[in-house]
Amino acid sequence: MKGDQKHSLIRNIAIAFAATGGTSFRGADLTNANFTQATLKSTDFRKAILICSCWHQAKMLDRVRPGSTYLQSSQVGQLLVTGQGQDKNFDREKLRGVNLKEANLADASFIGTDLSEANLQNADLSRAKLKQTQLDGTNLTGATLTGAYIEDWGITNTTKLDGVSCEYVFMRLPTKVDPDPLRKPDNKQEVFADGDFANFIQPIFDTLDLYHNQGVDPRAVAIAFKNLAENHPEAELEIVAMEKRGDDKILLRAKTAAGSDKSQLSAEYFDDYNQLKALSQSQQLLLVEKDKRIISLENMVDTALKQSKFYTQGDTNMSDISGINIQGSSNVSGIAGGSSVANLGTISGNVSIALNELPDSPEADKPGIKELLTQLHEAISQSSDLPETDKADALLQVEALAEAAKNPQESTKQKTAKNAIIMLKGLFSGLPAIASLVEAANKLLPAIAKLFGLA
Repeated sequence: MKGDQKHSLIRNIAIAFAATGGTSFRGADLTNANFTQATLKSTDFRKAILICSCWHQAKMLDRVRPGSTYLQSSQVGQLLVTGQGQDKNFDREKLRGVNLKEANLADASFIGTDLSEANLQNADLSRAKLKQTQLDGTNLTGATLTGAYIEDWGITNTTKLDGVSCEYVFMRLPTKVDPDPLRKPDNKQEVFADGDFANFIQPIFDTLDLYHNQGVDPRAVAIAFKNLAENHPEAELEIVAMEKRGDDKILLRAKTAAGSDKSQLSAEYFDDYNQLKALSQSQQLLLVEKDKRIISLENMVDTALKQSKFYTQGDTNMSDISGINIQGSSNVSGIAGGSSVANLGTISGNVSIALNELPDSPEADKPGIKELLTQLHEAISQSSDLPETDKADALLQVEALAEAAKNPQESTKQKTAKNAIIMLKGLFSGLPAIASLVEAANKLLPAIAKLFGLA
């Protein structure tokens, strides 16, 4: 009974024997049941539904027969009783539906943990590691998230974030080299005002995030996503972004219709993807044949793996994916390759050279493509809101637009311009609406698109 793992089998047998004469809640629906200060020795909770059940100060919770419920973990049981989980590791635990209202979870780790449908009202999650944590239907009302690491966390439109207290978050886990990775807001002197965090995170509520973390197979991705879209037309799947993560990892983000079961869609996609990935190249080719939609998406994924970021907007619905022009070279349709802060000055200089090669506007009082791109170049260069790595990517897009502007009516140049404008919009999407760069882009990008015949 002291918890020695050597005697775990005997312990389980003893508890099962004792529970024979104890209270049985086997198979019972105990949603929102309150067991505060209850004595629970020899109680049977096998197959019980324990969503948001309260266990605060319950006695002898370690003597119950838990079955496969979250009560089988002694560490979780201790957390539920005391509400103290500071600095503890709960990585990959199955904690769906736990009640951690007002719990102290500061600096705790929940990497890959399922906290869907959990009650985390007013919980302290300061600096908590929430990487790939599933939070579908989770109640975070009034919770504190300041300093939390939210890399690829799984919030949905049913996640409650009302009244969340959050001054700043980090979009990646910390490393020795970078202890404060991708802080939001970017300016370390700024913090989110009341209610701003929920507004900041809102745009990704209705997306299906498909994270690939091992040896990505672009063709398998393309086929699996096409199959998913065709099997679930009601989900209205539409790819909105791809991001390279590390050397061989990628996040594919797709917009979904309201109410779509993202958990089911994700499970079905990865089941199909893993099967396709195991096929030989020749077997995959038989599935692809001459399907331009699959070929286009395959090229997109291949491109994203070679670039730092890739955003799309509206053209990636599987009903018309053949309209995407991605070729897979080092500089694809105006999509910038990886860049670094070190070559920012060089990139800016190249943009100036490209702009100088363009003709001046024939009308002195009406700016042409050269004048508009020059204004955009200056706005990006002078921006204090855009991180320098993103600034380098943005300048590469301006350079691509300048090259395309030499033959703005040519169809391939128009496609280059279109992709560059989409990329710029993606890079600016995370900036505050009042940022001077956003205000400039909102005026300049539509005018530039119009001159390319893209309005």
